[in-house]
This record gives sequence, C-alpha cells and structure tokens, in this order.
Amino acid sequence: MSSDFTYRISTTRFDENYTPSADSRTTTNFANLARGEHRQANLRTALSMIATRFHDLVRRADAPRDNHQAREPHSQGRYGLDLDIVTADLEFTADDEQLRFPVIEVLDIGIVDHSTGDRLPGIVGNNFSSYIRDYDFSVRLPAANKNSIEFTVPADFGELHGRVFQHFLASEAYRERFDLPPVICISVSTSRTYRRTGTQHPVLGVEYRQDDYSLTDDYFRKMGLQVRYFLPPGGVAPLAFYFSGDLLGDYSDLQLAGTVSVMETFQKIYRPEIYNSHTPAGEVFQPSLDHRDFTPTTVTYDRVERSELAAKQGAFTREHLIEPYGERLEQWAARYPVLVG
Repeated sequence: MSSDFTYRISTTRFDENYTPSADSRTTTNFANLARGEHRQANLRTALSMIATRFHDLVRRADAPRDNHQAREPHSQGRYGLDLDIVTADLEFTADDEQLRFPVIEVLDIGIVDHSTGDRLPGIVGNNFSSYIRDYDFSVRLPAANKNSIEFTVPADFGELHGRVFQHFLASEAYRERFDLPPVICISVSTSRTYRRTGTQHPVLGVEYRQDDYSLTDDYFRKMGLQVRYFLPPGGVAPLAFYFSGDLLGDYSDLQLAGTVSVMETFQKIYRPEIYNSHTPAGEVFQPSLDHRDFTPTTVTYDRVERSELAAKQGAFTREHLIEPYGERLEQWAARYPVLVG
C-alpha cells in the first residue's frame, strides 16, 4: 500500500431542502434532524432559530456598525447566513486500488451581504464529526474498560486522530479552500464546574473557566486545539470553543456571531436541559442533563439513536480502516509533528 494519504473535500448545502447523502455520517447531527416525517419542519425551525439569534447578536454587538437595519428587533438586517456541510475524505491506494474513507465532517458558515449579494467568509469548523473519533470513544475506550476496576484511558488515546486532523489542516485541500484555522464549538461538560472570570467580549460574552480538564479537552488538545468557555449575551449557558491561534483576535465580531448563533441553536435542540434552561448560569455553574426547569424546542432529535449509531460507525471504522490499514496509517501519521493545544 502507498504511504501517501491525501484529502478530498466535498460540500453539501444545509438548508430546508437538505437530504443526507449516502456517504454522510449517519450520526451527524444534521442527518438526525433531516430524517423522519418532521424533517422539513425540523430544518425550517432550526434555520429560523439560527437567523433570529444571529440578528440578535449583531444588534447587541453592533457589529459591524453599518448594519443599521439589524438594530430593529424584527428586521432582517444587512447580513444573513448560509451553511455548508464540509466532508473530508481520506484518499489512498491499497493493492493498486484507489480507496476513499470519510474521516472528518465540519460546518462552514458563510455570511451573506444582502446589500451587495456577496458571500463573505465566516468560520469553518463549528460542529465536528469524525469516524476515527467514533472508533476511539465508542469502540476503543469501552474495550479498554471492559474488565477494568477503575476508568482507564489508553496511553496513546486520540493521537492518531489528532495527527490526521492536523495533517488535514495543513493539506493543500484545506488551504486552497479556507484562509483561517477552524473553531469547534460544543457543549460544556456535565462532569465539570465552571466559574466566571472578569473577561467579557461583545459577541462571545462572559468568559468562564473550568475546575479541571476533561477527556474531551485532552482529545482536542491532541488535535492542536486549546479551549475557552464563554456565555454569549442573551444566552443561558457557556459554550466551549476549541481553537488554535487567537480566538478573540483572528476572527471578526460578525464571524463569531455566526458561530455562536449556529452552535447555540444546535445545543438548544440537542441539550435543552442546559441551553434552553429558564435559569441562566451564575457565578459558578454546574451543567446537568437532569435539570427539569427548561423548555424543549419543537425540533425532533433522537439522542439515543445518535449514541447507538456512533457505536455502529465506530465498528465500521475498525473493520474498514483501522484493522486493514491502521498500522500503515499510524506510520504515515507519525512522520508529521503534532502540535499540542
């Protein structure tokens, strides 16, 4: 087998007509929303929530200052968003056969200037899905703890995934399409406690710090990403932002408003106990999925199904990538230095 691995990027527009492709990860949050009898209502509601939150954040931050229309509560404003699902396939040759395996899926946010019709670059990343991560968390980690008295994490846990992710960011395929590194935005951990700091940002809001790093934090660290936690203005719970570089300096307020509006909306759907709670986070915050004082959205989302599919896709990755090609993949990945977030 050739030791050379390359990447191929494809995109799918995420709108009310979105239908998951046959090649899309079935556990992706987008695919979950776009299945079943309520699929189009789900998509319309989610997109409406995103647009409303984006205009709200732009009004609050007045970013940019020529967005005068968005200062009116029900105005569309000068700027809007469009969303593309970005799928990265790993391509390589084995036994003289060209093979392709989907490894990473992220979301690209575009900012539409309604006054000119231009599409300005937003932030890529946002939502993050990975077949290798499914394998690590749904297959490898449970296997390591099957007969263990105490919770055990393999010493090299996440290293292959981290190298593949960083190599993707350095690839010609990524650099030709995106100018800035990604920002991944997810829910805070229910196993950690968060405390307010004195830092405040016009779009990201009030910063929090956690009491200790989580397994997820360490996993992203091996991808070269560090983490900060912010409670956006008008929100009720902080979000976790994983990034490289300077989160507050590398991206405009308008770009950050796009990421917050999209990812906070998804978290309201996925974890309403935390992000649609009736009680905003205080000086000290301990998130919990057992919280009952919240309002669920009208969007249908099956968390149990998603967990079950993650295990199936982890097994698929083991069978079709790790077992036949994992050793060569690791040898290839080991040739590249790893940045630690």
